[in-house]
Amino acid sequence: MYAFDLQKPIAIGCDHAGLDYKAALIAFLEKNNYSVKDFGTYTNDSVDYPDYAHPVAQSVETNETGFGILICGSANGVAITANKHAGIRAAICWKNEIAELARLHNNANIICIPARFVQMDEAENMVNIFMQTAFEGGRHEKRVLKINCN
Repeated sequence: MYAFDLQKPIAIGCDHAGLDYKAALIAFLEKNNYSVKDFGTYTNDSVDYPDYAHPVAQSVETNETGFGILICGSANGVAITANKHAGIRAAICWKNEIAELARLHNNANIICIPARFVQMDEAENMVNIFMQTAFEGGRHEKRVLKINCN
């Protein structure tokens, strides 16, 4: 059972440091029959990560897409940017256990991958785990409900 509505496209975006990973993840997802909405970037030219993180976060926030994937060198910039959006819980993941816990305990809806610090096969595994792990709820639900500012 999947944790997200995979009838909707998966949002993906990156800056120049994440371009190769984005292309590989799109191929990985499409090979497994998932629909992907690519928010860029499309070249190796230096770009500003918020220009790509905001559209991905907006698409998840408005339920246009089922969940999001953001990639940059450290994943910090895209995570900080995405987390400015109400209802977004973007988690920096660098190993399988972190991806699983981001879903189980934090109900994260965007996975942020640090391309300079993980191998491509690790990124694929983390995305797969993130997609398939459902939020545990229970004691974690009240904590997640306290995240948004009122």
